[in-house]
Amino acid sequence: MIELAEIHRDFLVGDQVVHALDDVTMTIESGEYVSIMGPSGSGKSTLLNLLGLLDRPTSGVYCLNGQDVTSLSDIEQAQVRNREIGFVFQMFHLVPRLTAAENVELPLILAGMLPERRKTKVADVLEDLGLADRSHHKPDQLSGGQRQRVAIARATVTEPRVLLADEPTGNLDHKSGTDVIRILEQLNERGITLIMVTHDPEMGQRARRQLRMIDGRLHSDVLNSDHVHHGNEAS
Repeated sequence: MIELAEIHRDFLVGDQVVHALDDVTMTIESGEYVSIMGPSGSGKSTLLNLLGLLDRPTSGVYCLNGQDVTSLSDIEQAQVRNREIGFVFQMFHLVPRLTAAENVELPLILAGMLPERRKTKVADVLEDLGLADRSHHKPDQLSGGQRQRVAIARATVTEPRVLLADEPTGNLDHKSGTDVIRILEQLNERGITLIMVTHDPEMGQRARRQLRMIDGRLHSDVLNSDHVHHGNEAS
């Protein structure tokens, strides 16, 4: 599914070269639930941006579904990104002047889907996430938890195979954060590959597999045999 081979990502800061990613090699199988943890500046978000084709490595190879995506043009990468990858960010990144439904519809417009089909898909995904009665509300009329659910709806309406979440609960209270994580985990149970960057050890522990980054390097890669998952919790 995802294969990284000897990935380096260097940035020039002043006259210093910063190795944001330093020789990262790993494989993530389809349907995995992976958390990426580590201190600030360890390369977590750089790695996520690279996996999401928002950034390119300085050297190394990234294969997605058997295709070397490092060699694609910007336009080709954008097409793969729109088709295969969904993003959920800490800051939601919703368009303020658009309603919840219009925000969710954006990637379908980019994908060239016909209006009638778009409306049906948007209505279905909002219903699925308990937002049917909020579809005509703008972001400033929604709570943080609702905004993040709209962002998840937008990220998944195209039925991507990979969902990348960057601190998805960072701006939410504990209850809203837990609700959002459970939604992401339910999507993972349906077969979406879930890769989440988090500072929160409790959130990180929920993942089946935990990667720890330090100074741009993959410091540890652990399978969590007794990982806490909402499916195992008493309801």
